[in-house]
Amino acid sequence: MNLRLLLRKPFVDDPFAKKVDLTGRHVIVTGVGPGSLGYETAKTLAHWGALVIVTTRRNTAAAVEALTSELANEDFAAKIYGHELDLCDADSVNRFTRWYLENYGDRLDVLVNNAGVHLDLMSKWKEPRLTQDGQEVQWRTNFLGTAHLTHNLLPLLQKTGDSHGDARVVNVVSQIHSRARNEALFDSNTSYNSWKFYGLSKLAMIHFSHELNRRFSEHNNVQGYCLHPGGASGTYTEVATRGFENSPIIGFLRKLGAPIERLFMSTAEEGAQTQVHCATSPQARGGHYYLNCAVSQASADTQDTQVALRLWQQTQDWINTLPNATIESTANVVSLNNR
Repeated sequence: MNLRLLLRKPFVDDPFAKKVDLTGRHVIVTGVGPGSLGYETAKTLAHWGALVIVTTRRNTAAAVEALTSELANEDFAAKIYGHELDLCDADSVNRFTRWYLENYGDRLDVLVNNAGVHLDLMSKWKEPRLTQDGQEVQWRTNFLGTAHLTHNLLPLLQKTGDSHGDARVVNVVSQIHSRARNEALFDSNTSYNSWKFYGLSKLAMIHFSHELNRRFSEHNNVQGYCLHPGGASGTYTEVATRGFENSPIIGFLRKLGAPIERLFMSTAEEGAQTQVHCATSPQARGGHYYLNCAVSQASADTQDTQVALRLWQQTQDWINTLPNATIESTANVVSLNNR
């Protein structure tokens, strides 16, 4: 055990996912920028033998090259491919879906919805940042765009679950969901606060995960997971100080605090372990909220199955009202409304 792990062990416990042979499995991981949790997730899954498709909003080829080169340095020939994906753009979601189905459409074992947006601390006092189709950017990216992508890929996930006995949707959420309340999910007049909307998008994803699991786990072997990844070094301070990059005082304080942060916060590799666990572990069961590679307790609001049902039904309507966003292949999803 290195000195860092020895010093932080009394304060932080970072369990590692147990290795699983993923040979022959196809996995999609969204939001795979270098140094991110998604990057480390994709690297681990590829190293364990999966064919991994990664997405970024731009420069996806660079992410693929970085991952491939890093694994090549470990004498491992990884199967990693990529495609650009902007979850705020319905056309982009549909283009990615068509590309995947045309090139790898025989199976999809795991969809890891890792991509997300978290605005800076000062955005709490700003006007909402809107996407081109008029949606608050965190809600549009973290929930609506992710739900659109998931619905598009559900037919293939069902096919894989039916054929191979196990398909999974893994949604990366956040403990900040506990700041949001169910009634705000359906209130278009709720007051704006960027952190509240971030929490709201993550609360919605927990409901979405649980409802997906209730609908598809028993009959199609498609399980839904959600998880809080834990605080990776650099993540919270980056969000908290975003917008102050040119401030010499903030720069000095970040440098001063960096050694302490690295000591007590997880690395990206450590922070990715829970999503790797949910994506691969035979012992991990869907329909739960995970933290540190184990089932944990989400907020009381997440336990309301009627809210989850209403949100699932409403989400399809919301997606279909977005420009060019009609859910693709829905007609092939035999049990999309089977509850």
